[in-house]
Amino acid sequence: MKSYIHNLNKAFENRIRLGIMSVLMVNDSVDFSTMKETLQLTDGNLASHITALEKEGYIHVKKEFVGKKPLTTYSVTKVGMKAFNDHLDALEKLLKGR
Repeated sequence: MKSYIHNLNKAFENRIRLGIMSVLMVNDSVDFSTMKETLQLTDGNLASHITALEKEGYIHVKKEFVGKKPLTTYSVTKVGMKAFNDHLDALEKLLKGR
């Protein structure tokens, strides 16, 4: 049997990062509060995993003000989309054993 486990992306091994990427793959962008509520995370926990994915170039973070309130939104980059799809393909091959 081929070893497909080596094709899995370490950046997505953590369930929170997997969740963040899954949410972003089906939405154009998601704001901090929505992401936090969707994944039921604390501010700090979400922020640390967002930073890790941003450093990899997998997500884009946009900070702006709406009125006088800060708004942070996230979106997946083309690099992130490819990396996540490759990760899912590797998982599928691992599960199918081919």
